[in-house]
Amino acid sequence: MPVYSHTVGTRSFRFDSLKTLLARATPERSGDHLAAVAAGSAEERAAAQMALANVPLRQFLNEAVVPYEDDEVTRLIIDTHDAVAFAAVGHLTVGAFREWLLSDEADGEALAALAPGLTPEMAAATSKIMRNQDLIQVARKVHVRSRFRDTIGLPGRLSTRLQPNHPTDDTAGIAASLLDGLLYGSGDAVIGINPATDNVPQVMRLLQMLDAVIRRYEIPTQSCILTHVTNTLQAIERGAPVDLVFQSIGGTQATNTSFGIDLAVLAEARAAALSLKRGADFAGEIGDNVMYFETGQGSALSANAHHGCDQQTIEARAYAVARHYKPLLVNTVVGFIGPEYLYDGKQIIRAGLEDHFCGKLLGLPMGCDICYTNHAEADQNDMDVLLTVLGVAGCSFIMGIPGSDDVMLNYQTTSFHDALYARRVLGLRPAPEFEAWLERMDIFEPSANARLARHEGGLPPAFAHTLPSPALR
Repeated sequence: MPVYSHTVGTRSFRFDSLKTLLARATPERSGDHLAAVAAGSAEERAAAQMALANVPLRQFLNEAVVPYEDDEVTRLIIDTHDAVAFAAVGHLTVGAFREWLLSDEADGEALAALAPGLTPEMAAATSKIMRNQDLIQVARKVHVRSRFRDTIGLPGRLSTRLQPNHPTDDTAGIAASLLDGLLYGSGDAVIGINPATDNVPQVMRLLQMLDAVIRRYEIPTQSCILTHVTNTLQAIERGAPVDLVFQSIGGTQATNTSFGIDLAVLAEARAAALSLKRGADFAGEIGDNVMYFETGQGSALSANAHHGCDQQTIEARAYAVARHYKPLLVNTVVGFIGPEYLYDGKQIIRAGLEDHFCGKLLGLPMGCDICYTNHAEADQNDMDVLLTVLGVAGCSFIMGIPGSDDVMLNYQTTSFHDALYARRVLGLRPAPEFEAWLERMDIFEPSANARLARHEGGLPPAFAHTLPSPALR
């Protein structure tokens, strides 16, 4: 196994494996210090980044950071690697690959063709030697289209997940948040609820409620209850109206085991959801992207399943899992796990840009839950910065929660108003099918930049006159 080294002044730094080199080269974050894999000084980090820049991309195919024989995620990465697609950059080092990505030659078409040939470790390594503006510039070139009842990820578009969570799953409370979000133009990525009571009967009740609303108003969007994949499978077997299958995933087999899943159950769930053919409800084209995955730096460490790797590299490996199942949506819940893993606003912003870059480079419809917990050294101003730069970078979707405060999960994220801000300031629009619905329902003014239509009494007439129950009035 090669030994990697670099000399800074009179000091020579040696790194005994690619795994160690990747960890030492990572921009500073609290989780890597907690795992005892971080660089011991800024000097060592710089030396590791210089050494990493000289590593051939092909080395990542020869030296696994998690052993092939011990980990099904590694086997997935290696066994599905597209050597033909990789040939275009196979002669480059990490540093030369960074330079190519920033060049005009690496346009959206070239990057889309390359994606199957890249491993997560290649993407992670490259991100570690990039400035924030590099991560933004390259990610902006990539447009990953996915589709169910509407189309996510088109150029000039920013979608939102409408997240009407309630601490007791109260129907009236969920309905109020749902209506509020729709009236601000949120919900084109998905209407997704984290259930407070996570069992199959409750999941089915919430699915039926959301399905009734979507059908009543013919909303070109999709619903999802963010329950365990095995609950969703049971709900499908019982005839529930399942649009998307949700699951949190990680970048190692041991992390996924801690979540109670493996690759086989994800394949089973995807096949079950596809068999329902629900993406054709409001359009002639059948949408076949039926999976919704969430990830987050630090999940492997919290499960003691990181194999001595840094958290950002393991996070990127989760994207290989996601990619294999052709999802509609993938998002990093970037600051949710807490300051033990991403200590402050600076670390959260950097991690969000890294995750978005790596996901897009690997061919994913990548979004971000721009969030923090109340005990982190971060605030809403930090989230405003991350929201803005991710919007510039072409992020596919963000979260939409009343007042940016999730009263069920107890964390701070982005609000319906934040989505309006990003769309207006950056000239972004909702998914085209959803935008047409907003205009038809007289929620958005036609051909305007996320401009809300004005109505006496507050509600658009067509919407107010057709609300099916007092709980939604």
